[in-house]
Amino acid sequence: MNLYPLMFKPVYKDYPWGNTRLPSLFDREAPEGVYAESWEISTHPDGESVVANGELAGKTLSEVIKQSAAEILGSNVEGNDFPLLIKLIDAAKPLSVQVHPNNGNAEGVQGEPKTEMWYFLNDEPSQIYCGLKPGTTRDDFIRAMENESFEEILRAVPAEKGGAAFVPGGRVHAIDTGCLILEIQQNSNTTYRVYDWGRVGNDGKPREMHLDKALQVIDFDDADDPVCKPVQVSSHVRNICTSDFFVVDEITVEDGAEQNTEGQSFHALFSAEGGFELTYGDGQVESVAKGESVLIPAEIGAYQLTSVQKITILKTSMPE
Repeated sequence: MNLYPLMFKPVYKDYPWGNTRLPSLFDREAPEGVYAESWEISTHPDGESVVANGELAGKTLSEVIKQSAAEILGSNVEGNDFPLLIKLIDAAKPLSVQVHPNNGNAEGVQGEPKTEMWYFLNDEPSQIYCGLKPGTTRDDFIRAMENESFEEILRAVPAEKGGAAFVPGGRVHAIDTGCLILEIQQNSNTTYRVYDWGRVGNDGKPREMHLDKALQVIDFDDADDPVCKPVQVSSHVRNICTSDFFVVDEITVEDGAEQNTEGQSFHALFSAEGGFELTYGDGQVESVAKGESVLIPAEIGAYQLTSVQKITILKTSMPE
């Protein structure tokens, strides 16, 4: 198969806390409505990406990977499936207080492990809740559930543009009003809700809570700071987060930036600030619009990013 940088049709989710900014912010053709999430790159059966460009247009990402798994995923990826789910989140209201299982306990609760990272795109400052306040016990947590007093035990963290937070499986969390987030996560859609701020779902009924399973997967010993501490790697690259499940870098593009997959991992790129051009192979060029996600197959190797203005591009890859 002759592979090239792949772009996709967004898969939108209309959860009750959703907002309306995504189509207008990123010049997307979409009818009026609530767009809580846009699944940008996914092979998850709850929202699979369909290729939108080139000769593979109309095929699902799973179909493409099935034909050329090693060439797309790279040598750092075990197995034959895309290991991540990359999405945009736009919150007009707080998300539920929730937790996800991790690799150690997911099987015991019949769930999918989910560690994630949030990169904040919102212009106006907001906040998230990420982790429990130090010293919070299981009994404290149960009392907070009974009294609906979660804000007393949750750790509030500023959510400012360009900042990021790491959310391992087992860490209780909630996204607050006004957040616009690029989320990088394991390929999972398992969420255990413990509190929903008195809200009802689109059907007018309270959404299901998952208290028993949540209590089985919460890490009550977790006291780590969730705020990511960027590390300058080169003159134009900052590492935002390196975990066992993904690596996220900021690439500053002004006069051009060289990148190379080296056959080790796909690169998933996103820019909320402006479009860019991607030159690869024998001089082939792909134009990527502002707010559009693109997947660079691992076999592409070296490529160059250029833009008419200074922009920051988020690059997601897999660790060695």
